[in-house]
Amino acid sequence: MSQPMSQPEPQTPAQPPRRKRRTVRRSLIAAGLVLLATLGWSVGDALTYPGNDSTAARLAGWAREHKMGVVVDKLENLKYDLDPPQVGGSLSAEAQARMKKAAAPGPAKHSTGLALRAPMPTSVRPALPGEGVWRTLATAHGRPIVQGTYVRPDADHTSYEAAIAWISTKHSRFQLHPGLREPGGTFSVPPNVPHGQRKNLVATWNGGFKISDGGSNGGFYLNGQTVGDLRDGAASEVFYRDGSIKIGVWGRDVRMTRDVVGVRQCLELMVDGGHVVPDIDNDSKWGATDQSRMFVERSGVGVTAKGDVIMVVGQALTARTLAELMQSAGAVRAMPLDMNRAWPSFMSYDGHKDPSNPTPTNILDFENPAERYYNQATRDFVAVYAR
Repeated sequence: MSQPMSQPEPQTPAQPPRRKRRTVRRSLIAAGLVLLATLGWSVGDALTYPGNDSTAARLAGWAREHKMGVVVDKLENLKYDLDPPQVGGSLSAEAQARMKKAAAPGPAKHSTGLALRAPMPTSVRPALPGEGVWRTLATAHGRPIVQGTYVRPDADHTSYEAAIAWISTKHSRFQLHPGLREPGGTFSVPPNVPHGQRKNLVATWNGGFKISDGGSNGGFYLNGQTVGDLRDGAASEVFYRDGSIKIGVWGRDVRMTRDVVGVRQCLELMVDGGHVVPDIDNDSKWGATDQSRMFVERSGVGVTAKGDVIMVVGQALTARTLAELMQSAGAVRAMPLDMNRAWPSFMSYDGHKDPSNPTPTNILDFENPAERYYNQATRDFVAVYAR
């Protein structure tokens, strides 16, 4: 007897391939549009936030904030390789004229008893007229409490300048300011020196490597609020309730007390005990890849044995030449601040015409205008006032 033939099992009809591909494509396009919109908003915010930062500085900052610091470092290295600093040559006529302004030094001691500093030793011989000679940058009660000088940074890069400032801490008070975007967070201190708070302002200088992305290898503290971690062993600018400042190793020379109102850490000391640190040529300490040996714009700050401030900005400095300049200027402890054209700065202020709104002057021309800290600053900075 024959068996009945088995019937095939019914199959679920498959989604037509064209409709499936169309659904996947729409999903990918939607995800891409969301990504592009988010990316566009993020970049657009970086390009339009307040302040004087250049487009290149804004894009580089945005990239570092989004974990692309390695890419920025590679591009900076490539740019340096394609256009390295000139070796040899002479200072521009403008730079030589700026130097010559101190060729005939003023009185060794003002009637107020505060002296202009003795000429600074120079690494290039013979010295140019005015090279290493101090002149008054800002006064208070007739005293030259902010002084400055210019030198060529080394015997090879003779077409570049470094500027050195000295500030009498006895006659000054110091205030740490946050930036609009760096270190991040909300503070009671504004990200600029606003109208109404400029009387007796005599100087400002830039902050250090970024706190927010960990580049500074340290923290930021202001009026009870901390961003990052205050690290033992970190080079630190420390600001006190009485307006004084100290610079040293956190946990050794300086530490948290009830009188501390501000701390700005950045890497480690370059000068310690009056000597350039032995590992000054160790690239891993002072920047990514080989950037510590690049002759680029750099800045640093230190203190003398008497506690006065030394601040250096230069156009073509390595980590070593920056440290040597701070040491030659009299620093017994000194630390790096920021580098590259967008960030180093030192401004002095002249209040003779308008004491409530003193006129700022860049000690060297970098990317930002002299009014940089009158506007909202992207990054933290230090303001100095006459007592």
